[in-house]
Amino acid sequence: MGIIKLRREFHEARWEEPIIFELSNEGERGILVPRDEEMEEMVGDVISALPSEIVRKEPPKLPELSQKRVLMHYLRLSQETLGADINVDIGQGTCTMKYSPKVNEFLVQSPKVSELHPYQSEETVQGALEIMYKLDLFLREISGLDRFVFQPGGGSQAIFAMASIIRAYHKSRDENRDEIITTIFSHPSDAAAPAVKGFRVITIYPDPETGIPDVEALKEAVSRRTAGLIIANPEDTGIFNPKVKEFTDIVHEAGGLCAYDQANANGLLGMVRARECGFDMGFFNLHKTFSSPHGSGGPAVGALGVRKELEGFLPVPIVEYDESKGKYYLRYDLPNTIGKVREFYGVFPVVLRAYAWIMSLGEEGIREVARIAVLNNNYVMHKILREVKGADISYPANKHRIEQVRYTWEKVRKDTGVTVEDAINRMYDFGFHLWTSHHPWIIPEPFTIEPTESYSKEELDEYIEGLKEVANESYEEPDRVKLAPHRSSIHRIDVSWLNDPSKWAITWRLYLRKHGDAR
Repeated sequence: MGIIKLRREFHEARWEEPIIFELSNEGERGILVPRDEEMEEMVGDVISALPSEIVRKEPPKLPELSQKRVLMHYLRLSQETLGADINVDIGQGTCTMKYSPKVNEFLVQSPKVSELHPYQSEETVQGALEIMYKLDLFLREISGLDRFVFQPGGGSQAIFAMASIIRAYHKSRDENRDEIITTIFSHPSDAAAPAVKGFRVITIYPDPETGIPDVEALKEAVSRRTAGLIIANPEDTGIFNPKVKEFTDIVHEAGGLCAYDQANANGLLGMVRARECGFDMGFFNLHKTFSSPHGSGGPAVGALGVRKELEGFLPVPIVEYDESKGKYYLRYDLPNTIGKVREFYGVFPVVLRAYAWIMSLGEEGIREVARIAVLNNNYVMHKILREVKGADISYPANKHRIEQVRYTWEKVRKDTGVTVEDAINRMYDFGFHLWTSHHPWIIPEPFTIEPTESYSKEELDEYIEGLKEVANESYEEPDRVKLAPHRSSIHRIDVSWLNDPSKWAITWRLYLRKHGDAR
């Protein structure tokens, strides 16, 4: 008897849940906080001491609900959400959704962590500083780089920090370099972040057969204006560039710096290091790769590392240890610092989870993570190529993949009219998520799968069984796929709102201003 039934049925809860502002009832309260007259006597009328221009004319329009209704609201929303703790979430691709040990959640929920405040005196946070200091040492070993900081609030912010360091480095040498080179299958932030810093971005495309970035194109791109190279390797296709050291050598010969986007590091831990690849700096995502759950926009940490000669350009503060005093402290006096890329010192619970994860695995355990991630990925790839009708991989002449694969649904679309977006919607009916790729779509009808090390063969087989059924339905009963999802909380999303910035509303106040009470 099998451990699980392959391709189980899934029916997502559908509550037609209003947003919390629409549930608000004037005067309804979750708790009534008594007035503290003793405190009022001690601090006085604090409002009158504030500058008049920052004092509200009227109280903020916050939702007013009872405790029970708040609890019901958020539990209902949680039932309408798929996630790594609910389903086999290998279809997010490039974003490394995997199991985060619950003992790490227990650690970060301790008041010793959850009640820390960034303005506390250094003497009161010695334990936290020690963990940050020692995690820096761990990541040095894993990457070969010489110093890490945890200030950036995610991968994109770490890329922005790397672009800032590249600009500051050349400015310190009185060099006018204004071009950054990247590759088309590196993360879009590898182009976007340097563009925000004012760089002109040059994009290298791959060899059409192997999918490996073209060395000759790189040679043509470098010049006296080349400030640096910012790339992911493996790229989002899952293809590792075996000529990466040649790439970094070419850029170095032209006088540029080389920055490594290691968001796709899950299949490389303990196997490949930034230093041996020739990079001057790089980052890891402590969320995703090192235990913290993927939080979409946060909480996150893009751990930024550099070689010794670039240490003075890092964002401040960095954590140091005074051996004579036996104390850890925050150092701000770096000679060429780029300043801050965000407030404070990073998201400490994410740092703690990463520290605990590395401590529990050890050197060999980290290598095992990479081995299993690569094994799972290649098992899924070969199973899809053999069993999922019409599906193929990008650059099929190159069968070597690391931690993920960018597939194509193009043959299915041509044969049946069923698009990859249709397939995504049908996968929801089995409790699975399937992701396409970054835009623009270079691979036609793309979908990207990253199995990670978290899942067993049985769980991977269950996911593939769902994908097989969607492919077979596309050929035998295409309308069933085109009309999906059939058992989801939302049937079809009106994407016109996403494509029209004039309709965007990131706050309830802005929504009311733009759209009134109509929904």
